[in-house]
Amino acid sequence: MPPTAQHLGTGRRKTAVARVRLAPGSGTIVVNERPLEVYFPVESHRTAVNQPFVVTSTTGKYDVVISVKGGGPNGQAVACRHGIARALLTVDAALRPLLKAEKLLTRDSRMRERKKYGQPGARKRFQFSKR
Repeated sequence: MPPTAQHLGTGRRKTAVARVRLAPGSGTIVVNERPLEVYFPVESHRTAVNQPFVVTSTTGKYDVVISVKGGGPNGQAVACRHGIARALLTVDAALRPLLKAEKLLTRDSRMRERKKYGQPGARKRFQFSKR
């Protein structure tokens, strides 16, 4: 593997899609051309993004560039986590059991249920009136 090799991974959650590029480096994470701390000001979102590195003990070894679209902040953070985990697999396939044990390679398939006609929401109903 050449020193400038990049490893790609795509992560998804709800309607968010994250395209991740990993390159050996100092551990900087850039999301949509902004630092991680600026793009995800909430600590739990930053923790989710860093989880694959913590699990595999590779914190600070890779520079990460993420392009994420769609969804909200939580969906985007989990999509980034999924993409990083997949990119780490292309770096070293031996990390698979560690990532799999933490369920970081599983795409969360839960999606928002659509709103139905004649109702205020997906499940909610207008109040029933007998008379």
